[in-house]
Amino acid sequence: MDGKAKMSKSQGNTIPLSASDTEIAAAVQRMYTDPNHLRASDPGRVEGNVVFTYLDAFDPDVEAIGELKADYQRGGLGDMVLKRRLTGILQGIVAPIREWRAELSARPDMMMDILRAGAKTGRQVTEQTKVEIIEGLDLFRL
Repeated sequence: MDGKAKMSKSQGNTIPLSASDTEIAAAVQRMYTDPNHLRASDPGRVEGNVVFTYLDAFDPDVEAIGELKADYQRGGLGDMVLKRRLTGILQGIVAPIREWRAELSARPDMMMDILRAGAKTGRQVTEQTKVEIIEGLDLFRL
């Protein structure tokens, strides 16, 4: 998130799917933007700005992001506006995942049922694939 290296848990620059709203906000606040964009009135660079990279990836409002980029490049848009928008978007994405994870943690029996059902489906698909491969090989032997 600092724009200088790959994301890594050991570098502390990741946002885990289990992150609280406070942790997400803190992570976004640490994100690298444009070091030359000191005041909102200063023109800023979009390229290399990690906040815009995340907005491009996660904000569905492409038109609004395009307008924000133009405003940022012109000058007149502060980093905090972008970071607040990104914080809200990431919190909205992570909240249902965090809730689902908490529900699964509270009900290990449900988690085992899900794993068993997935394993059963996986075995069925594997068996069908094996049959298709063997039948295909038999065609080449003729």
